[in-house]
Amino acid sequence: MGLLMVQGCLAAMVYQPLQRSINVPAARDSTVAGPQFCKRLSAPDPVPVEGQERALQLLKSGELFRYSPGSLSEVALAEEAICGYTGFKYAVGFNSCGSALFIALKCLGVTPGDHVLANAFSFTAVPSAIHHAGAIPVYVESTDAYVMDTDDLRSKVTPSTKYLMLTHMRGKVANMEAVYDVAAELNLQVVEDCAHALGVQWDGVQLGRQARVACFSTQSAKVINSGEGGFLCTDDPEIAARAACYAGCYEQLYLQHLTTCAPEAKYFEAVKKETPNYSLRMSDLTACCITPAFKGLDERIERYNRRYTNIASQLDASAHISVPPVNERVRPVSDSIQFNLLGFKTEQVSGFLASCQRRGLSVGLFGSKDNARNFRNWRYSPAQMELPKTERLISCAIDVRLPETFTDDDINLIGDVILAAVDDALLASDGVAR
Repeated sequence: MGLLMVQGCLAAMVYQPLQRSINVPAARDSTVAGPQFCKRLSAPDPVPVEGQERALQLLKSGELFRYSPGSLSEVALAEEAICGYTGFKYAVGFNSCGSALFIALKCLGVTPGDHVLANAFSFTAVPSAIHHAGAIPVYVESTDAYVMDTDDLRSKVTPSTKYLMLTHMRGKVANMEAVYDVAAELNLQVVEDCAHALGVQWDGVQLGRQARVACFSTQSAKVINSGEGGFLCTDDPEIAARAACYAGCYEQLYLQHLTTCAPEAKYFEAVKKETPNYSLRMSDLTACCITPAFKGLDERIERYNRRYTNIASQLDASAHISVPPVNERVRPVSDSIQFNLLGFKTEQVSGFLASCQRRGLSVGLFGSKDNARNFRNWRYSPAQMELPKTERLISCAIDVRLPETFTDDDINLIGDVILAAVDDALLASDGVAR
């Protein structure tokens, strides 16, 4: 009888709906003086109502597979949408941007042992994609503006170097003219990691359009949120066909791709039997969250950027904070803000982080011991040489998300909390708030 009761309790636990405290304001701490923030910085942007309704229809039908017979694929529609927005000829949906980056390298011919130039300041998915391809990352230093140092890029190229994976970390943009001058001069094939760069433009053109391949993310912290997801985009029909086959297009499933964003059948037929199926497809359930999010995206970007301008000015007024300026040739997508703490010692940085935490604002330090953006934590593909500029940068570089659901008052309050935390850290270390 006792066993039956336990089993019944377990069953009840298993089938109880999961209760989540999404965007529920936290209580203020009465022991903390000054500004406090009571919302989650990790709050994802919502899926449009149209996507929610389509997801429910798919769940009811059970047709979640992108190649369901007789059905118009939601993934194909999302591929068409991203081509329409970015200007690429072809797109292939993947289960993640990391998978798309891995397959981009495979499509360009990267083989085990090849060296691939990559940003030293990036996310672990980038060196992981290189590692997945059996290649060896060669890390290029970052500037204080969080972008690839083109002088160091040039110095890292050897006669055998053929590949560059350029990351636009947090949507920050290097001098693209200088990068592609180096690439052209030294014959580098470029993959652009545009995980954070959907909508970001250089000279009025979507980032990635100069690359052989560009990869985009729709993971939950990105400007379009499908939980997980990514796209490989290219103007090369053979690369597009091969990428689709790597993702999991076999036999004549390519006929379910839309001709508006997929190459002709002859390209699939030429590569499908020599290309392994890694089963990295995007599902229709993921895709239906994506397509409607392109509607009104530029208006959302305009709002992101207006809010960013305000908080950047607020923080940059402090003598102890530097917010790197946006290049005038860039149209950013400012759904987060990054800044450098100036002149802070290690204990002062720790004090700043602790004060933010007390005040309800969980900001990130790129150089923290457990941050997946700290190259010291990429032990599977460690740096082969010291990276002093990047190490110095991430030791005092702070990361703050600015979710779409936050109001202008919320954004202003975030700025107030950050400035108060700077004062707290300085006061604790030398008894003087500034």
